Amino acid sequence: MRVPLSWLREHVELPADVTGRALAAKLIAAGLEVETVELAGHDVTGPLVVGRVLAIEELTGFKKPIRYCQVDVGNPEPQNIICGARNFAEGDKVVVALPGAELPGGFKIGARKTYGRMSEGMICSVAELGIGEDHSGILVLPGDPEVGADAIELLGIRDDVLDIAVTPDRGYALSIRGVAREAALAYGVPFTDPADVPLPADTERSYPASIGDPSACDRFVLREVRGFDPSAQTPMWMRVRLYRAGMRPVSLAVDVTNYLMLELGQPLHAFDRGKLTGEIVVRRARPGEKLETLDHVVRSLDPEDILITDESGPISMAGTMGGLHTEIDEKSTDIVIEAAHFDPVGIARTVRRHRLHSEASYRFERNVDRELPLYASYRAARMLAELGGAEIVPGVTHAEAPVEPVTITIPADHPDRVAGVTYGRDAVVRRLTEVGCTVTGDDELTVTPPSWRPDLVDPNDLAEEVIRLEGYENIPARPPRPVAGQGLTPAQRQRRRVGRALAAAGYVEVLSYPFIGGKDLDDLQLEAGDARRRALRLANPMSEDEPLLRTTMLPGLLKALARNVGRGHGDVGLYEMGLVFRPGPDGAGRAPRLAVDRGPTAEEIASLDAALPDQPLRVAVVLAGDREPAGWWGAGRPASWADAIEAARTVARETGAELTVKADRHAPWHPGRCAALYVGDTLVGHAGELHPRVVQAYGLPPRTAAMELELSRLAPMGTVRAPHVSTYPIATQDVALVVDSARPAAEVEAALREGAGELLESIRLFDVYTGEQVGEGRKSLAFALRFRAPDRTLTAEEVGAARDAAVARAAERTGAVLRGA
Repeated sequence: MRVPLSWLREHVELPADVTGRALAAKLIAAGLEVETVELAGHDVTGPLVVGRVLAIEELTGFKKPIRYCQVDVGNPEPQNIICGARNFAEGDKVVVALPGAELPGGFKIGARKTYGRMSEGMICSVAELGIGEDHSGILVLPGDPEVGADAIELLGIRDDVLDIAVTPDRGYALSIRGVAREAALAYGVPFTDPADVPLPADTERSYPASIGDPSACDRFVLREVRGFDPSAQTPMWMRVRLYRAGMRPVSLAVDVTNYLMLELGQPLHAFDRGKLTGEIVVRRARPGEKLETLDHVVRSLDPEDILITDESGPISMAGTMGGLHTEIDEKSTDIVIEAAHFDPVGIARTVRRHRLHSEASYRFERNVDRELPLYASYRAARMLAELGGAEIVPGVTHAEAPVEPVTITIPADHPDRVAGVTYGRDAVVRRLTEVGCTVTGDDELTVTPPSWRPDLVDPNDLAEEVIRLEGYENIPARPPRPVAGQGLTPAQRQRRRVGRALAAAGYVEVLSYPFIGGKDLDDLQLEAGDARRRALRLANPMSEDEPLLRTTMLPGLLKALARNVGRGHGDVGLYEMGLVFRPGPDGAGRAPRLAVDRGPTAEEIASLDAALPDQPLRVAVVLAGDREPAGWWGAGRPASWADAIEAARTVARETGAELTVKADRHAPWHPGRCAALYVGDTLVGHAGELHPRVVQAYGLPPRTAAMELELSRLAPMGTVRAPHVSTYPIATQDVALVVDSARPAAEVEAALREGAGELLESIRLFDVYTGEQVGEGRKSLAFALRFRAPDRTLTAEEVGAARDAAVARAAERTGAVLRGA
């Protein structure tokens, strides 16, 4: 909402020395978000005066028409000015920038010779003056302003304009009326309500109308004017104010409705009476109905759309945009003015459904004052009569559906308890009364909010009003006192350990939005029956391309990887920890709406829990490019599936779990390079190289690898104890076993570990060989076994026996043959 300070001063008696910046500081302290203060026209300097065109000489012989004008500017001698515009004539009043003046943008005016004549100034357009966008012709002043008068003051060229970002709960601030009321409270000065006009005692009805659906509209008002002059021009003061407020002047009838919408906050619409047929009815759309709106688009209407109709059918999308058939045009003389109070939810849904945002709908969505239609429509009729020569037709049509007034009961000390500051009953009553509430009672107050504050619905809303008007800065800052002995939970400590371990291993943490789309699931090559395709859909997604809650961490990580690679970072390792959302086979239930004046019951908590999906905590890793960079020390090593598995082992070590790795086939991983990760018999994740089709779909480098592991299935480690360091020496034995090429190395390692017994301290695979020496379809796996006893030095016989036992168990379990035997 753009608010010119000069317009605001008409309704609030601000001190003369108050600037836009000073007012902005006060409004910000009161809770309004003033984004900028524009010093409009402050770079314009005079002399800038009103002139009257005395004579025009048409110059010929140039590529475009040029006029040499004599203009009376109040001096003894007229000014001679060259001008290329042709939309003015002798006798017209214009704005003249005399030599020495400076226009917006640092444009300095001086006397100079051009087109063979001396030009002593410039005749200005509204664009050159900074009070409009039209630069096709110069500004011809309406009325009879005095020649030589200061045009800066006459046109209100200099002004401070506040740009306020209005939050959805403060719809009243989308008007000069609402902001002026806040300014009056901030400075403690009188406020004059622009809606406070005496209404005529109308007993007759105007144009016939009724409300067909009370859920769509609870108040509908029509007034008529006749004999309106379509050629009447919008006065300059109104055009300048509309432009300063961010709206484009159109015609007098339209400008009046826009002006009052900005001033009062009540959108209005004007119908050409001659184009209406029969009674007007406000109702919802019927199946198959269509309407061509003012933007020349034929719209198919939804049964939830709120319409204004007559006997011919829809004539306007209520609160959003009028219909083309009944619009005001250059021949309209008889006008029906409409003002109403529509359902804000219905308007918001219509706007989003048709993607048809307007200044009117923006206000209706945020709720307008229900009492305004009678006053706003009468002010519009009066302005059309005063400025356009119209005659106000006696009578008013007022259709209304009864609405119960809202009353709120609040303890007088409730704001004190919310803020932790003692305000006292008198201050609470005074502040609520200043807001416009009616307050009765002593210790227990009964409060009736004003019609322009529909956002005040519970005691906490009233407490906020008291607190903000008393000053947020007066609330003392006291840090909370932590409870002694409370630290991180085991799960929190585990999460931090895992993050630090992955960061130490060279991975960079990213935080992505937990939203995915159907395309992501397709790009991951998930089969139709995959449980990860069963996802929760958001009721109001940030993007229609990603309306689902993620069921896997990989889409967000893969997109982050693709962005990094696209910006020239080819060697990347990323990780992320977060929740995924896995609804059950029947989906998530509908959560109940709980009361806010008490805590939930055990049954309500249980129903909430039942409506929630499973939300396990997961950690995922993606990596591409070189895992070890090349340099003077030698060639680099590209990242592979093995690094993804090692990342899973890094996570497992921090939780005290031991991973078992088994070959698997699981999208989105490569069928032959995918590992299932187990802790005991529990599947906790997968790791390996991504499928080539997944790599192509996300635009990733070849051989990209990934890991996803469910931390919720790994119990948090208890007290971390330092390992016992034996003082006895290690005995190392290497064994090379020949097995079928399809046999996983993990199975051979597990068999060796089991056979070696308690003396085995560690085992490591250090070589894999395939070739003629081991035969076709076979491979050699070389393991380094480390043996140590905690209480003695092992003998050669003990080490040999343990080694032989390990080899024997591997032969028994996997068919391994000792190489060279």
